[in-house]
Amino acid sequence: MMEEQVILVDKKDNVIGKAGKLEAHQKGLLHRALSVFIFNSKGEMLIQQRAPHKYHTPFLWSNTACSHPRINELVKHAAERRLKEEMSIECDLYYAFNFLYNAKFDNHLIENELDHVFIGFCDEIPKPNPSEVKNYRYINSYDLMNEINENPNIFTPWFKICFDKVLKLKSIFEKKVLVT
Repeated sequence: MMEEQVILVDKKDNVIGKAGKLEAHQKGLLHRALSVFIFNSKGEMLIQQRAPHKYHTPFLWSNTACSHPRINELVKHAAERRLKEEMSIECDLYYAFNFLYNAKFDNHLIENELDHVFIGFCDEIPKPNPSEVKNYRYINSYDLMNEINENPNIFTPWFKICFDKVLKLKSIFEKKVLVT
């Protein structure tokens, strides 16, 4: 289900209002977003190719799941919900960091987001929702970095901005999971 409204925030993630999703992306209004990165027990990242009918960045490869939290929804709950809606996966998610990014697309839409990043570990076989995901695959960090360097235009802007930091933090969260 596509969210109809997004939560407008300032650069410190304080809520300042709400707006229609399309309006926020047409005007480039700063809003709250989330990105989920799942790794399997081999240390490979689960990435998805966005569905062809997505309103921006169709066919591009990106992180496991991403979206916007609903009004009055905790960001972590939104991340868990979207992981299940997009990939039919449920697992513990760990908040990693957030970052600001701004990207303009050929269709004149603008992503201006404060993106909350979550990391999880799971060997469940994804069952992608075809309305969200065209394809998926697991990839090791070496091959992923090579692909991004060789073909940067096949990946979403937010993914290229944060994947390196996610890879660096993965081992910290992995140790937490193994200890508990």
